[in-house]
Amino acid sequence: MRVRTLAATASVAALVAAGLTLPLAGSAAAVTTARFDFNGDGYADIAVGMPNATVDGKAKAGYVSVIYGGPQSPSQSTGVISQAEAGIPGTPEAGDRFGSSVAPVDVNGDGVYELAVGASGESLTSEQLRDEGTITVLDGSEWNIKGTTVARGTGEFSKIGDSIATGDYDGDGDTDLVYGERGEEHGSLRFRPGPLTADPVTTTTLRSYGMGGATRDLTTGDFDGDGRDDLATTWQAMEDSGTFITRWDDQAKPSQWWADADRGSALTAADFDRDGTDDLAVGLVQPNPESETTHCENRLGGAVLLLKGSKTADFGTENECITQSTPEVGGAAEEGDDFGAALAAGDLNGDNRPELVVGVPGEDVGSVKDAGGYVTMNGTEHGLHGGVARSQSTPNMPGTAEAGDRFGARVAVGDYNRDGLWDTAVSAPGENAGEPTSGGVWFAPSSTEETYPPGKSLTPFGFALPHGAVKYGEVMGS
Repeated sequence: MRVRTLAATASVAALVAAGLTLPLAGSAAAVTTARFDFNGDGYADIAVGMPNATVDGKAKAGYVSVIYGGPQSPSQSTGVISQAEAGIPGTPEAGDRFGSSVAPVDVNGDGVYELAVGASGESLTSEQLRDEGTITVLDGSEWNIKGTTVARGTGEFSKIGDSIATGDYDGDGDTDLVYGERGEEHGSLRFRPGPLTADPVTTTTLRSYGMGGATRDLTTGDFDGDGRDDLATTWQAMEDSGTFITRWDDQAKPSQWWADADRGSALTAADFDRDGTDDLAVGLVQPNPESETTHCENRLGGAVLLLKGSKTADFGTENECITQSTPEVGGAAEEGDDFGAALAAGDLNGDNRPELVVGVPGEDVGSVKDAGGYVTMNGTEHGLHGGVARSQSTPNMPGTAEAGDRFGARVAVGDYNRDGLWDTAVSAPGENAGEPTSGGVWFAPSSTEETYPPGKSLTPFGFALPHGAVKYGEVMGS
C-alpha cells in the first residue's frame, strides 16, 4: 500500500481500494495495489485528510472524513473524525494538522481496513511550538471509531506524519510502518515494525538525508518479483536529492537495493508490462542539482519517469519519460501544468492490465488558469500507451472548470460501486476557494464502453461538514 505525502506516494488523498480479496504485498502479484474498506461493507471507501480544518475553534487542528462507497456511487460521509472524539488519542490544538497524511492498513488481516493518520504538527509537551508529530491508527470496524498512537516524533521539529507507507516489509506476517522524520538540520526515513498495535516500539533509521532533507513520497511494491513488499522513496535536501528502493532480506535486514539521482513529487507502483515485477512511476520528476545527467531532459509542463521492474539488479535500466508531448497522451505540454503531481494505478477497464492515472492540477482549460485535469494512460500488452485527458469541462463530469480549482491535485483508484471495474477519485482542493468550506473530490466511474458514465462531486458543503473544512481533497491516501 502507499500513501500520498504532502509530498504523497506519493503519493492518499485515501485510497487505493478494491472490493476483492487481494494480497497485501505489492501489485506484481495482482494488477491492483491495495484496497480500503473502512466499515466492512465490501465497498471501497475514500479517506480524505483535512489538516487545515478548524476543530473546536482551533485553527489547523485538522480532521479526517471517510466517504463510503455504495451500490451506485460513493455518497455517505462519516462526518468529522478528529482528536475531539472519544477514543481518539490527543486533543485538538492549533497547528496539530491531524490528517496530514492518510494510509489504508489492514492491521490484523481480516479484510476490514484500519486507517493510519499523521498529525505532523502534534506537540508531545506543553510547548505548542514543538512539532514532534504522531501517527495514529483508526479502527472503524465498530460503531465507535477508536485510535491507537503507533509512532511519535523524537525531536521538536520531527514533524512525522507528513509521509507514510505500509506493508509487510520484513516478511513476518505483520504490517509495518515507514515514515519520514525531519530535524533541525537533517532528515531521515524511519522503519516501525508491526504489529501496529501500540507504541513505544523500537524504530530503525533506514536512511539519513543531508541538510534540510525530507521524504517527498513513498510507495510499496514488489519491484524484484520475489513476492515480498519493497519500499520506494523519493526525497530532497538543500543540495541533494534522489529516489531509492529498500529491500529486506531473508533475515529481515533492510538494505538499499537501487538508487537514482532523479527525484519526484509522487510515486506509484504497478506491473504495467505484466512481466511479474512492479514498475515504478515517478511523477513531476526533477534532476539532482549536483548531477550532470537526468532521465528526463524534456520536462516542459511536467514529466513522469517510468522505471521497469527487474528480478535482477538491473532495475530501472529500461525506462521512459512521459509528458503531454508524448504521442497520443491527452493535453498539451505547457509551463506550470504539473503533469505528474499526483499518480495512481489500477485496472480501470477490466482487461487485467493496470492503467496509470496522472494528475495535472496546473492545467489551463481554455483560458481558465490552473483549472486542472487528469490523464488516464491506457494499459496495453506492451505497457502504457496514450491517454485521455479529462477536466471539469469534460462531458459527464460535474462542475465547471474555474481558475485555481487545481482539479487533479490528488488522484486515487478503487471499485467504489463494486461493479467489477475500478473507478477514479480526483480532488480539487481549490474549488470554491475563500468560502467557509472549500475543495471537493470527484467520483469518475469506469466503463467498458467508449463513453464515460456521469460522475459525481463529493464536497464538504454537500456532506454538511462544519465551517473551516477548507481545501477538501488536499490529502487523499492511495
